[in-house]
Amino acid sequence: MPNKFYKKLVDAANVFTFKDFIILPRRSEVEPSEIDLSSNFTKNIPVSLPFVSSPMDTVTGSDMAIAIARLGGIGVIHRNMTVEEQVEEVKRVKRAESFIIKDVYTIEPASTVGEAISVMRKYNISGLPVVEGGRLVGILTKRDVAFADQNCVVRDVMTKKVVTAPPNVTVEEAKKIMHDHRIEKLPVVDEGGRLLGLITIKDIYSREKYVHATRDSEGRLRVAAAISPFDLERAKALDKYVDALVCDVAHFHNSNVLKSARKLVKEVSAEFVIGNIGTGEALKDSVETVERFEGVRVGIGSGSTCITSLVTKAAAPTLFAVSEVADALQELNLSIPIIADGGVRSPGDAMLALAAGASTVMMGMVFAGCSESPGELIKIGGKYYKPLRGMGSLSARQKRFVVDRYATMAKGIAEGVEGYVPYRGDAQIVIEEFSLGLKASFGYAGAKNIRDLWDKARFGLVTSSGMEELKPHDIILPGE
Repeated sequence: MPNKFYKKLVDAANVFTFKDFIILPRRSEVEPSEIDLSSNFTKNIPVSLPFVSSPMDTVTGSDMAIAIARLGGIGVIHRNMTVEEQVEEVKRVKRAESFIIKDVYTIEPASTVGEAISVMRKYNISGLPVVEGGRLVGILTKRDVAFADQNCVVRDVMTKKVVTAPPNVTVEEAKKIMHDHRIEKLPVVDEGGRLLGLITIKDIYSREKYVHATRDSEGRLRVAAAISPFDLERAKALDKYVDALVCDVAHFHNSNVLKSARKLVKEVSAEFVIGNIGTGEALKDSVETVERFEGVRVGIGSGSTCITSLVTKAAAPTLFAVSEVADALQELNLSIPIIADGGVRSPGDAMLALAAGASTVMMGMVFAGCSESPGELIKIGGKYYKPLRGMGSLSARQKRFVVDRYATMAKGIAEGVEGYVPYRGDAQIVIEEFSLGLKASFGYAGAKNIRDLWDKARFGLVTSSGMEELKPHDIILPGE
């Protein structure tokens, strides 16, 4: 049977992007202040805001993950580092906030003051419980060591009479104990005096300040981590600490990737996110092959640093891909959150992705310009910038930890670029900008929450002339 090549061209799918559409306004009975932006990152990880930071080495380290989680979203720690380094980054996020810190840094009474100071500096903490044989025998704070001889032993300078709390202490009880005794650290011990955890006034203040933070059942900030489906050792090491494992390959709809993911998911317990995929067919094949997954990362070739579509002419732009996968999920009667990944530049783009069926939007370029991203702040021509590089760029691949993100035979070909993005300030500023923009968009659509948006949003296809008219025109803007 002939291939009918011309028919393939005629029957080609309409592949739309964010710039092709608008949301049509409709009668609305909701005000922006009444709109609820809460959603789900995965089946069992709710978020107050639908924002996810991308696992790129110039975007999401522990600082960014902490900031995003405190504000109500979630960060995905990049994997362009050793397993040990990535585990430490995850642990740092989990330790950043907790009502009762379980993994407590301690010191022994026979250690020197100099050793204690080194531990405090290394982990950026202001005090250490002093433990001997598992039992709490004192506490050491920066005030205790401020003018002490660094060769002295801890036993000689520590505070020996320590106020403690039982394991079942409540937040309000802990606050009262700390206030009554004017202390900032409250060790938690069992009846035998064994140290079980530590409560700090800083963590209590943080809980009250960030009331919408993304936290686990123990009050710790939630965090996800990127993995390769071929790296079981990394996945198992992270699985002990992380809330979700995010499969980080450019083309998940590949037989080898699917088979590896099927094996890997049986060895881990964290929520599992597959991706990236770009079609309904890919979703269906993933459902048939992979035993379980609680989230799906959607979009191929739309990222600001991605040149996959230019190099290979293969792509599934995010808006198109999200709608395809959302329809496939409905057809299969499955409720798996979609993470729209790539090409989101503005609150309007985020709105379109959510309206097309996504539960959250993953952003790299947007967050790369924030204070909390790993890159150095650079001044160019009187303006400040931060670096951004795609994980398919040659410089990112030189570290060797992400070479399997792309096709093995083509790992010498760059599928990403690197450059700079304008400095945008703290992540909180960006999150507020996107939140306010989304709420305004929801108001125009008449939707009170994301699920309501899925039902009520109406799209308008805009011509190139129409898009020009929707921009500022017939006016000279400052700086032009």
